[in-house]
Amino acid sequence: MARPLRAPATARPRHPLLAPTATRSNAVPAGAWWLWALGLATAASRTTNPLLLGLLVAVAGYVVAARRTDAPWARSYGTFIRIGLFVVAVRLVFSVFLGSPLPGTHTLFTLPEVPLPDWAKGVRIGGRVTAEQLVFALYEGAKLATLLICVGAANSLANPARLLKSLPGALYEAGVAVVVAMTFAPNMVADVMRLRTARRLRGRPTGGVKAVLQIGLPVLEGALERSIAVAASMDARGYGRTARVPAAVRRTTNVLVLGGLLGVCAGTYGLLAAQGAVYGLPLLALGLVAAAVGLRLGGARSVRTRYRPDRWDVRARLVAGSGVVVAVAMIWASGVDEAALHPGVTPLTAPVFPLWPAAAVLIGLLPAVVAPVPPPVGGAEPEEGQ
Repeated sequence: MARPLRAPATARPRHPLLAPTATRSNAVPAGAWWLWALGLATAASRTTNPLLLGLLVAVAGYVVAARRTDAPWARSYGTFIRIGLFVVAVRLVFSVFLGSPLPGTHTLFTLPEVPLPDWAKGVRIGGRVTAEQLVFALYEGAKLATLLICVGAANSLANPARLLKSLPGALYEAGVAVVVAMTFAPNMVADVMRLRTARRLRGRPTGGVKAVLQIGLPVLEGALERSIAVAASMDARGYGRTARVPAAVRRTTNVLVLGGLLGVCAGTYGLLAAQGAVYGLPLLALGLVAAAVGLRLGGARSVRTRYRPDRWDVRARLVAGSGVVVAVAMIWASGVDEAALHPGVTPLTAPVFPLWPAAAVLIGLLPAVVAPVPPPVGGAEPEEGQ
């Protein structure tokens, strides 16, 4: 007897207070994800406390696990974690073999010291290794690793094609180069995983020097083919066509954009540096205004239209704002309670867990609650408004 056909399963309507299922119309813009990740990275740059850095990594990892899709770029987060651990290991190895000017009294072991000529004064290879210099190297390496992991979180959550669509017309050509550069790592990771899976299914080894060389060539070949395909698609879509504008407008645009971006870089550096908070904020504001005016003028050269631009609704603003709040709170905390954010190494002291900076870091979990939930892996994309 034939079994009756089962009706296709329908998605249950979500509770009104829960985040909706992601569609093309309500997906969080890529710029919001990058602002959130850069906010966490800015917070990481203001502390060397391993407890706070670990909390930042945990926050970024939880949001990635809750809101990443099954797209190829979403699988790059684990690679950035491994790169971060590698950076920490390299920082420790350099500290052991090249020494550190940091004074220390707790000698762990002593390596044979290589004699160097007089012109290499200040450089040391080998010698005494202290616990203070290793702890200092561990803190600095952990800070750099956290920065990389935050960038990896943005790579995993942000759609690079949507990021390119949201760029102003004046930055479209530069944006293409930046987006291609940012998508290189996720696509390379996806290619490596695909080739390793194929080798594993065929019973071939996936580790060792020989396997790496055999995987590396197809990866480079795939990158070249993808670049040719992207160039062909860009040419077919009229990439490079510009409208005629007066020469004076072009020069004014160049001066404003370049000057504004330099101001933004200098202001950002001032905010990230320990003693640059005084001039950092005015420079950043002045640079943003100049760059905005320049981009507005430069947009007249672009004849490109934008199909279904990203909408910055309340959820997108909450995602971006949570990262900004975390960054501002940590910048303020670094000036109020510097000892808690930078544990001492001479003498060695155990790091404390500052409560209210940690509570500020937890605000970075907001995207895991308010951002639309990606559709299940292998499931059909729901219709808009569902």
